[in-house]
Amino acid sequence: MPRPPLLLLPPSEGKAVGGRPPGRPDSFADELARPRALVLHELTRVLRSRRPAVQARVLGVKGELLERAVAATDALVAGGAPVLPAWRRYTGVVWAGLDPATLSPTDRRRVLVPSGLYGVTSAADPVADYRLKLLVTLGHLGRLSTFWRPEVTSAIAGRVRGRVVVDLLPAEHAHAVDPGALAGAGRVVRVRFVAADGSRAVGHEAKAAKGRLARALLDQGLEGVPGFGFEGWRASLEGDVVTVAAPVR
Repeated sequence: MPRPPLLLLPPSEGKAVGGRPPGRPDSFADELARPRALVLHELTRVLRSRRPAVQARVLGVKGELLERAVAATDALVAGGAPVLPAWRRYTGVVWAGLDPATLSPTDRRRVLVPSGLYGVTSAADPVADYRLKLLVTLGHLGRLSTFWRPEVTSAIAGRVRGRVVVDLLPAEHAHAVDPGALAGAGRVVRVRFVAADGSRAVGHEAKAAKGRLARALLDQGLEGVPGFGFEGWRASLEGDVVTVAAPVR
């Protein structure tokens, strides 16, 4: 019997606050320890600059959100940032559609999440409150998606081992993963969302459909694709591409 697929899912901009003191390391901590330390070192330089314009550019927020992001980054570099499991930390539309609270711990570990801070974690791993996009250029490291690409690809490939990997990543996060290298470890299935006119579907409804499809893939594997339906969205599988089509309004 084939092993169930792994999913590549993006983190969300929206994040729950708070958490518990850091304890056990996440499942990628050992292999990603060095690049994570380099990212934290560059974040320390940003904080020490005390220049709001620089901090806003790197952290991607302004005003009160910037104050929260700076405080969270301070806690990160000090080593005492409170953590929550990623499935509880991320609160965006995609994650709401996934409904991770009703997943088993095993299935949460099948969801792999690339990010600017951690490189990659699973949905079950502890994650701090943070703001750091993969498209950001961070000091000597350059663009984070490029910096993380070899490390993240290697880490994910080590978990594939002949399994199917379903790629639900938007462009920003997809740049941090080399699909060709992953294909050498297993089968990579890409998902695309299309509007009624054939263009790329974006927005709240597409994100909600992505979350629901991710849940269907965890529950049923690729066998669930032909029967997928959510508020008029329908999915089909051809070769290694899943197409999710928006309803005609």
